[in-house]
Amino acid sequence: MTAKIKPLVLINRGGGSAGDDPVSRVRTALEAASFDADIKAVDGGKAATLAAAAVKRGVKLIVAAGGDGTMSAVAGALSGTKTAMGLLPMGTLNHLARDLEIPFDLTKAAQVLATGTARKIDLAELNGRTFVNNSAIGLYPLMVIDREAQQDRLGRSKKLAMLVASVRTLVRFRHQRLSLTVNDEEKRIDTPLLFVGNNDYRTDVGGAGQRESIDDGFLCVLVMRHNNRRGLVAAAIRALFNRSRANDMIHLAKVERLRVDTSRKTLAVSLDGEVMHQSTPLDYRIRKQALSVIAPRPKRA
Repeated sequence: MTAKIKPLVLINRGGGSAGDDPVSRVRTALEAASFDADIKAVDGGKAATLAAAAVKRGVKLIVAAGGDGTMSAVAGALSGTKTAMGLLPMGTLNHLARDLEIPFDLTKAAQVLATGTARKIDLAELNGRTFVNNSAIGLYPLMVIDREAQQDRLGRSKKLAMLVASVRTLVRFRHQRLSLTVNDEEKRIDTPLLFVGNNDYRTDVGGAGQRESIDDGFLCVLVMRHNNRRGLVAAAIRALFNRSRANDMIHLAKVERLRVDTSRKTLAVSLDGEVMHQSTPLDYRIRKQALSVIAPRPKRA
């Protein structure tokens, strides 16, 4: 008789709010939920490789324990396979877990693994690389690069470094001239910020930055209108206080494919919070129903 293959839990030992002993925290939460699994602590960069190897071994459920970067890496390895993904949010923001209504409390999140149900969600891709939340071109990646440099060189806290980076980036502001091919229609724009999300993001005061659905089958493409410093600063201040106006951003609807081109050979791009330099053109696409995740059971009406 063939032994049943246990679910695998991959813990990013250095991610987000993992703390000093993430393995013990996760093990305690899983035991409280009576959820039996193999647990492995990994460096964030190895999560995708280990997840892909586990799929080949026949593991049917792989749990990503970490922040959104860990979720993105594991999701990329599982996309298009029959292996489902579970989530134990241990990052700073945990956008994907929030939008799936998975509790941030580890014990409660472990209960979802034990009692939840599988559902299909969309994934997005940039030049073949999977992301679960969003990508940005322009101001935001530059702010992140500056913030990380301050943290490395000066030892500043993340919040202080981001505040300084935001001010310096606004002072040095330059817009980007981009050529967009939206599905099959070409547009030319000048903008300080292009945002691409995996499904629609809310921009209203009550739910800014949240998604009501991750399975509608479309990219969320937002283009910041203001291409002068005064308009940009005003829009940025409104965004900081969740007071954005509808006309701060142009919303391109029903986008399944997006090509971004420019005269530059590479662009700094953020992908689920990680900044990288990508060769142009940039090709985004939505992958409908590409991943099965364990989420809370729907509430009865």
